[in-house]
This record gives sequence, C-alpha cells and structure tokens, in this order.
Amino acid sequence: MQDLPNEYCELSSDELHARIAERKRELGARLCILGHHYQRDEVIRYADHRGDSLKLSQIASRQREAKYIVFCGVHFMAESADILAGEDQIVCLPNLRAGCAMADQADEDAVATALKELSALAGEGETVMPVSYVNSTAAVKAVTGRAGGACCTSSNVRNVFDWALRAGGATKILAVPDQHLARNTAVALGYTENDCVLYDPALPNGGLDAKQVKAATFILWKGFCYVHQVFRPEHIHAARAATPGIKVIVHPECPREVVALADESGSTSRIIKEIDEAPAGSAWAVATEANLVHRLAKQYPDKTIHLLGETAPANCVQMARIDLPHLLWCLDAIAADAPVNVIRVPKDIAADAKLALQRMIETQSG
Repeated sequence: MQDLPNEYCELSSDELHARIAERKRELGARLCILGHHYQRDEVIRYADHRGDSLKLSQIASRQREAKYIVFCGVHFMAESADILAGEDQIVCLPNLRAGCAMADQADEDAVATALKELSALAGEGETVMPVSYVNSTAAVKAVTGRAGGACCTSSNVRNVFDWALRAGGATKILAVPDQHLARNTAVALGYTENDCVLYDPALPNGGLDAKQVKAATFILWKGFCYVHQVFRPEHIHAARAATPGIKVIVHPECPREVVALADESGSTSRIIKEIDEAPAGSAWAVATEANLVHRLAKQYPDKTIHLLGETAPANCVQMARIDLPHLLWCLDAIAADAPVNVIRVPKDIAADAKLALQRMIETQSG
C-alpha cells in the first residue's frame, strides 16, 4: 500500500479544487467518478454519478466508455465495481484505507462454516440460502454466489428475501452481515422477531441448537453498522417533543426498536425520495450518515431537516478517508498512465461473486 505523498498534504483547498477540476477536464470520457451519498460534500461534487450501493452497482455494470472508474466510497464498493466492470477497465479507490467495519465482521471461511453448521442443524428437506448485504467483501460474495444465494442492498433487500424464499427455493435465509437490516426486513415482510435467530460466528454452531434453527426462517449474522447503532428510541421521543408534527425517517440498519418507533424506514435513496416529495414547510428528523442529512438540509431550505439526535456521532470514519488530497493523487496518477490504489479482485473470486451481484441487480428495488 502506497502512502499519500506529502506534497498533496501541503496544497491549499483552492489549489486542490483547481487541480482536480483540471484533471477531470483533461481526462474527459476516459474517467468516470462514482460517489456514494455518504461522501463528504467537497469530494462528491466531482462525482459523475452519485447514489446508494444498488444504483452505483448498476452504473458500474453498464459503464463501458471510461477506461478508469474512480470510486469515492469504501473498499467493498470498489471491489463490486471491479467485478462488474469490463476486463479492460481499471477501478481505483483514492484511499485504500477506506474500508468498512461492517464488512470486516464476516469473512469467507466463517460464512462457509456457518452454512455447513446451519444446514446440518436444519436437517433434511431444508435449504439454508445465504443473502449477503452488498456491504461485504468480494470473498463473502463469492461464497454466497457458489451457494446459490444473492447479494442485496437496503433498497432491494425485501425483493431479494422474497425471491430467495420463493423462486430461489430457500426455506431459511442466512443474512450476512447486518442483523438489523435483516430483522427489520423480516418484520416488514410480515414475519415476527420470533422467526429470527442470531448467529454468533465466535461460538460453535453460532450459539444455536437444532430446535432454534428449525423454528427460524431468518438466521441473522451478529453484525451491525456502527454509524446506525448510535440512534436510540430516546432520540425519537426528544425530536417529537421538540417539534410537534415532525416526521422521523430512519435507515433500516438502525436497531429494531428505533425502526419500530419511526414514521418511515428506508434506504438512502428512499430517504432522499421521501424528503424530495414532501411538502414545503414539513419537518424531518433523519437517522442515517450525517453527510447525507446535512446535504439534504442545504438542498431543501424550504423544509426543516436535521440529524436525529443531533449530538450522535453519525459519521462514517472510513468514508471520510476519501478526501481531496487522495482524490487528486489518484487523478494525477491516472493522467500519468500509472494508476495507484487499483482494485483487482482475483478472477476465481470475482466469477462467483458476480453471480451473487447479478442476482441482486436482476432483483430490482421496489
């Protein structure tokens, strides 16, 4: 892993912006910059396309003109872009240290072991299918693809779960790695929390016995997003007390007790859509990554929009590792035909992971 050259840290903000803009003009159609909604404002302004994980995966799968795809997101997103891009395209992540704590909570060996353990506990006639959140490593996606499963995003998880239990032939779903997304989705589909059990990869058989597995439809990996963990029920009560009539909309990665109290729950794209279509003068408390919430507040000055639990540290530290110095370094290297921080998923892993990603893309969001 190469470190950022010191010269980039010494540039002023104005110099960084001017040079990035010039590099974009110079590279033209050879370059495509993708930016996730959680990215900081000064970086996402240079994105040719912005979106949530589903939209950006779809764009990466269709993008064929640009030779270079620069992903202003985190590592698992750039891996997915490399898997879905053309063989002659090069995907770069401006800072290789931009990882994902949630994705790190599940590795391929542990997921493969879980499938064996759970299949044995479930017994004959039962099919345990993995559904891996796109917030997972390429290797975990590969295990999922080999097992006949699919990836999902928070935009289309309901559709993917429904596909798995109907057309996919699953009788049980192993949902990796975010327990909250899976539990909230199961309830949204009409199941109860009693239809869910928690699998702890640190324990033999995940800490479960055959009776628990047989009774469950959803087996939830013991993982979570630390950003969405900060939101609590008391934040919702306080927001409603402070602003009567306020609407609370939360991301489904939030704990179940938070989602249950909210007025609405949905992916980043759903949150944006709801606020965009809301009447002027409406008030919103939003539980998701702070960069997006603050951006929405600026974009819709005719509405009152603030972060739920304003003092909650709802920032993705990993996403913030993509900054202007790293972006300029990445673009300078591309312009010199010596790209840095190239993401290459090994072909054997990419082939199986692509199966899971393609099933995700084919199962459109509702």
